[in-house]
Amino acid sequence: MNSPRTTLYRDKANAKLMGVCSGIADYTGVDAFWVRLGFLGLTFITGGSTIPFYFLAGILLNKKPAHLYSEPDEHRYWQRVRQSPKRTAREIRAKMKDVDRRLADVETFYVSSNPRLNAEIERLR
Repeated sequence: MNSPRTTLYRDKANAKLMGVCSGIADYTGVDAFWVRLGFLGLTFITGGSTIPFYFLAGILLNKKPAHLYSEPDEHRYWQRVRQSPKRTAREIRAKMKDVDRRLADVETFYVSSNPRLNAEIERLR
């Protein structure tokens, strides 16, 4: 089952008609202007056969919950997850490795500069 943050919604807050193009733009991270322009171009190329699909998507897609993203950084993070989950997982893993390395450096500094703690650790062994 998809997380609410990785689901395609209609974005009524930025909508021009039904919010389908702005929902696609929100989902993919592309500017809504370009999605609308692409839809308009596709409509002219196909002779208008995309219009029923637009209205069908407008009926079937759920409205985007207002509480979905509390911060803009969270919004950008979930767009990256939708675009490339493996890359996002690698980035998080790299950040955690960096935090772990820095924590080990702090621990080494604290233990090596505190002879009383060092002696107590040695006594416990």
